[in-house]
Amino acid sequence: MSEDPIEVFLQPIQLDYDYTAGVSASRFLRAIEQGKLLGQRCPVDGRVYFPSRGSCPQHAVPFADDGAVELPDRGTIVTYSIVRVPSENIPLELPYITVQVLLDGADTVLMHVLDGDLDTVRMGLRVEAVWKPKEEWTTSLANILYFRPLDEPDADYDSYKEHI
Repeated sequence: MSEDPIEVFLQPIQLDYDYTAGVSASRFLRAIEQGKLLGQRCPVDGRVYFPSRGSCPQHAVPFADDGAVELPDRGTIVTYSIVRVPSENIPLELPYITVQVLLDGADTVLMHVLDGDLDTVRMGLRVEAVWKPKEEWTTSLANILYFRPLDEPDADYDSYKEHI
């Protein structure tokens, strides 16, 4: 065994990537730039995946070009979490609420944030998206600022229980 001292050399490295979204993600991103939420229907069982994907993760079949489904910006909170720990990547005032939203007509959930009261958030709460001003829209899901509660009755548990 050598008695020579160990030398440490620190070198900062930066890696730049070019990302190609692909056909399905590009379709989704172009739609959201127009204020549309686009999912895709599985040709095997009819489930609607949102955001859209290139193929069905359950059946390993590609989605057909005619399988696009425009979804409303309303849905149901399937589950939620109250965040009390800061993150340098999320510039929200603590505490805030993250939610899993099952958009009406979709079969997968979307993670986002809720502008609502910590004491009244609950599973089954009906919500709608609040969008940035149209002139600020880009090809990003960040066009939706947050979800807010609707003045509607809660969704029946059976309508979302398989998505928990």
